[in-house]
Amino acid sequence: MFLSSVPTFDEFAEIVDEEVRLLPSYALEGLEGGVLVDPSAYLHPARVADDLYILGTYSMGITGHQIVLYYGSFMAASGFCSRESLRTRIRETLRHEVLHHLETRAGLYYKGSLIEEDRERMRRYYESHMKEKKD
Repeated sequence: MFLSSVPTFDEFAEIVDEEVRLLPSYALEGLEGGVLVDPSAYLHPARVADDLYILGTYSMGITGHQIVLYYGSFMAASGFCSRESLRTRIRETLRHEVLHHLETRAGLYYKGSLIEEDRERMRRYYESHMKEKKD
């Protein structure tokens, strides 16, 4: 079943809150800035075309460690999908960012870390665009 309309920001934030509550408490320790929802669509700064959105970020700043999920990016990348598909994508993104948080707390930054996996995804993204140019 597809959505008859795009979920509102508040509906999106409610799903995020529900998914955060499913996480074990230890996963959120040290996340002083919490998990926030931002209305923005956030295009990746290293994108080749306007086809690569950042769905979530993990950062360490003045307010402490925090995770932000971008409603606008989810809507641009997912658009009209079932609520269950949207929930699954939110869950995957949230857990991805929580894993960045846990790896950072454990001092894992390179070999075998999620950062390395993210770099590999970007490499495949660039390769796919290079292949499209050749075709």
